[in-house]
Amino acid sequence: MTLVVGVDACRGGWIAIVLNDGRFADSVFSPTFAGLVERFADAAAIGVDIPIGVPTDGTRAADAEARAFVGPRRSSVFATPPRVALAAATYAEARAVAPSLSAQSFALRKKILEVEATLANERVFEVHPEVSFAALNGGGHLQHSKRTWNGQMERRRLLARKGVVLPDKIEAERAAVDDVLDAAVAAWSAVRKAHGKAKSLPADPPMEDGRIIAIWY
Repeated sequence: MTLVVGVDACRGGWIAIVLNDGRFADSVFSPTFAGLVERFADAAAIGVDIPIGVPTDGTRAADAEARAFVGPRRSSVFATPPRVALAAATYAEARAVAPSLSAQSFALRKKILEVEATLANERVFEVHPEVSFAALNGGGHLQHSKRTWNGQMERRRLLARKGVVLPDKIEAERAAVDDVLDAAVAAWSAVRKAHGKAKSLPADPPMEDGRIIAIWY
């Protein structure tokens, strides 16, 4: 029996999809990421859609390779904010030290720091849902945006083909549909990570503070 968890940020906290031996087992909402890590202390792997490894300056190789990997969906891969921008109180202050920083990237800062506080736990690793979905699709690009009906059905079908069948009703109902799907594919990647089958972007990732900096799928 292998228990894994996939996590995505959602309104008010985090949505987790739990798989047991690759099959849907539970859906959980938590206001904190640490709460999920503590709750699933017996999980073999916890994949989370949030950057792990903040650059001092410049860009991460993982982000650049993820954009290339997802092709038409590249706009979904936000550049990870540099460390100095995470300390800024406002977007204007962050732009003063990192002029190219997007609003979407800046909005991730609290979530990034929240996950960063749990990294003593080696089971936690980074995923990007669109990377995982492309891998799930045999490396082919997805046809539709995840925010459209067609895109959500496309992603649900891909998950079901791998045995990740999501129920029509879940307990964590405050999460948006795309958040649930993203958490589910993060859990699929967590299965691969737990069994030593996951691949990374970049393939030969750098190390920072003794930790590999990569997006896994």
